[in-house]
Amino acid sequence: MRGSGNDPAPVFCGVVPPYRDKTEMMKKIPLLLVSCLSGLTALQAQNDYTAAYVDLGRQSGVLYQPVRETPKAGIGIIVMHSHQDYLNFIANAELAKRGYTVLATLPDQTELLENKLLNIKNAVDYLRSREDINRVLLLGHSGGATVMTAYEYLAENGRKGLEGKLYRDYSSRIDNLPEADGILLFDANPGLSTVMLNSLDPNVTDESTGFQAEGPYSYDNEREYMRGQQARYNRLVKSALERLQLIQAGKGRFADDEPLVIPGSNSIRFYNKLYSSNTSLLHHTKGVWPLIHADGSVTTDTVYSVRAPFRPSDRTELLSAAQSMTVRGFLSSFAMTVDDDYEVLPDGFRGIRFDSNLTSPIGNIEGIRIPSLFMGMTGSYEYLTSEAIYNHSPAKDKTLVFVEGAGHMFVADKQAEACNQADYGDTVKNMFDYADHWLEERFCPGGTPPCKETPIVSITKP
Repeated sequence: MRGSGNDPAPVFCGVVPPYRDKTEMMKKIPLLLVSCLSGLTALQAQNDYTAAYVDLGRQSGVLYQPVRETPKAGIGIIVMHSHQDYLNFIANAELAKRGYTVLATLPDQTELLENKLLNIKNAVDYLRSREDINRVLLLGHSGGATVMTAYEYLAENGRKGLEGKLYRDYSSRIDNLPEADGILLFDANPGLSTVMLNSLDPNVTDESTGFQAEGPYSYDNEREYMRGQQARYNRLVKSALERLQLIQAGKGRFADDEPLVIPGSNSIRFYNKLYSSNTSLLHHTKGVWPLIHADGSVTTDTVYSVRAPFRPSDRTELLSAAQSMTVRGFLSSFAMTVDDDYEVLPDGFRGIRFDSNLTSPIGNIEGIRIPSLFMGMTGSYEYLTSEAIYNHSPAKDKTLVFVEGAGHMFVADKQAEACNQADYGDTVKNMFDYADHWLEERFCPGGTPPCKETPIVSITKP
C-alpha cells in the first residue's frame, strides 16, 4: 500500500491502508464493471482448455490442458487441498487457459497426513510418466499449503527431516518421495495445527461431552482468551501423546488407533478466531513487499489487511463446531508445540514452534529449496502467512507478492470493497497474470524464456 509504512493504519470499517488522501486512492480504482465481469472468467475459459478424468489409483484426478498446443503445456502443476475437493478449483482453469497443464486431485479423507502425502506422490508419478510433461510443480492453497510443503520437505530431506518432530510415526511408504521442480503457495494458512489452536473454544471443560462453562473466557479479554486456547490445546496434545504411547504398547482401546472427538474446534468456521472480529490482529506485514493494485500496477511498502471484521457467536455450537478424527490423525495433522507466551499479534504469531511437526508451511519451508512463489490476499485474514513463509525459506529463488483486496479464494472481496469504499478490480486476472510471468521466466522447456521461443510441446490427451 502507499504511505510511509511507518504510519499506523486508520480504522475504518476494518483496517484501511494509509493512503495520503482519497484522491490518491481513487487513482487506483478502475470502473466497477471490471469487478462485475471477473465472475464470468471461469465460464469463458471453457473455450480455452479441456478437462478430463484420470485414474491415479489411490484417488481420482482431473487433468486440465490448454486447447491450443503451447510450450507451457509441458509444465505440469499439481493442485490438492488438505481436506476439500479442488477438482473444480479456480486456479485449475486460470492456469490451463494460460497454457499450463494442471492435475487437480483429491486428498485422502482421513486425518492421517501420511495418506495425503501418498496421494500427492501418485500425482507426481503420473505427471513424471507423461512424455509431454518436462516440469512438475506443486500448488498449495490455504490448507493445501500444509500438505504440499510437508510432501516437498520430506522429498528433499527424507526421514532425517522427522528428527525433533512431535509426531514421527510414519511408515516406509513416505521414503524416497520424488521431488518437485517448484512450489506455488497461494494464501497459505499458517498450518492446520495453528488454525485449530486459533479455533478452540477455551470454555469447553468436558472433552467427552463438549460442555461449556459460562465463562471465564470472553472475546472482551483477548489476552486471557488466547491463554485459555493455549492451555486447552496443550492438554489435548498431551492426552493424545499419552494415548499413542498406550496404543504402541498394545494397551490402547484398539490395536491400531483410537477415535477422538474435539468439541469446539472446527477450523472451517469462524468460531473463536479472535482475528475474524478484531482486524488489528494480523493487521500488517513486518517488512515492505510488492503489492499488486487493481490496475495491475505494483508498489512496494508495508502491506496492510483490508478485510472486513466479522464477529462470530459468543457461544460455540456443539455439532457444527466439533471435529471427529483419531488419535494418530490428530497428532499427525493438528499437533504442535505451543509455548506459554502464545499470542496473536498485529504482524503474526508468537509462541508457536512451527517446526515441531509437519503441520505448518512456515516450519516445513525451512527444508525446501526449490524455486518458490508465495502470494498473499489482503482481503483474507490468512494473508500474513505468506510473509512468514518467505522469511523462513532458504530457497535462493523465492518471490513474495500480495494482491490488493483479493479474498481467500482470489476474487475481490466485496465486503472489503464496501468497508474501504474501494474497487479492487479483477484480482483473479492480476494474480494469475503475475503467476504466469513468474512461471514463464523459470520453467519454460529448455530453461530459456520466453516460452514462445522454445519448441512446441505436443499435447497428449489422457
